[in-house]
Amino acid sequence: MTGYQLRKLGKSGVNVTSVSLGTVPLAGFKTKVDYAEFERVIEAAYEGGIRYFDAAPMYGFGKAEYYLGHAMRELDIRGDVVISTKVGRVLKPASRTNRLNTVYGIEWVDPLPFRDTYDYTYDGIMRSFEDSQFRLGLDYIDVLLVHDLGHSWHGDQNSIYLEQMRKSGYRALDELRSSGAVSAVGLGVNETDSVIEVAREFEIDCALIAGRYTLLNHAPLDAAFDELQKRSVSVLAAGVFNSGILATGTKGQAITYDYQSVPREIFDKVAAIEAVCREHDVLLAAAAIEFVSKHPAVATVVLGGQNVAEIKQNLASANRCAPAAFWEDLKRYGLLPDHAPTGASNTLVQE
Repeated sequence: MTGYQLRKLGKSGVNVTSVSLGTVPLAGFKTKVDYAEFERVIEAAYEGGIRYFDAAPMYGFGKAEYYLGHAMRELDIRGDVVISTKVGRVLKPASRTNRLNTVYGIEWVDPLPFRDTYDYTYDGIMRSFEDSQFRLGLDYIDVLLVHDLGHSWHGDQNSIYLEQMRKSGYRALDELRSSGAVSAVGLGVNETDSVIEVAREFEIDCALIAGRYTLLNHAPLDAAFDELQKRSVSVLAAGVFNSGILATGTKGQAITYDYQSVPREIFDKVAAIEAVCREHDVLLAAAAIEFVSKHPAVATVVLGGQNVAEIKQNLASANRCAPAAFWEDLKRYGLLPDHAPTGASNTLVQE
């Protein structure tokens, strides 16, 4: 039987499967997903070996947490899985709350009747955490991540929110972790710089980083991942398909790169990677997952999917291994840096 490796998050006692499931696509991202389909997806992921599930108040304005908690109970699997959610946002009634304008604005389909507001203070983090407990229906949450703290999301306003963390937010995380209300704390962001900045100020266990380390993005290899390893900060790697192009390839319909139109140089690079894939009979999506999982800083690769078929397809890709010659050719053609880890480590373990 094939299963997924268990990997420890930092210095915590939390172990996550090397492949995990994020709930953004299930919370109304571009299309409605009803509860019945949500539960079927969670069940398929669980039966496929996944034991770590990530949510956030932002996802469907509470819907991802609400559905995930109910699915855990209906499937009777809570005791077997790790759950993470996020703080930094407090949900308030949509009828009395202005909409946030952000660089990564998402039009959720059929969300719950709330809107998000930023709050990285002690009180904001505690309220967000307790609200998440109610929506999830859980008395404890395994992993708590500070959501979207960084310049890429907040721009010039980031200094305000970082100061909130310094004045009282870190204290909230410390209290929650030391009391046992959560077992691990970290960040959930779309950049690596903010993780380094926070890790130098406060001891975190992990960081969910979306789209910053992929077959197309190698910047963390320069120094960031080395420092995170030295500080025992585990990476939860999301967005490994760069929002689509590394899943569908250049022939896909409506392909995107980081949720934008695909730049010509990115399109050409993917086409070159596809040529090497064909030469070695390797699926592009499988290579995208495996490449990220090979870095020793990465504890898990967070995948998604809006239905059972997509989950099964992603898990099938995660279960494939490319030959060593494939990685050697990518480096030989200048498509990967020579120092990129491409050794034997993989997501799978034989039982």
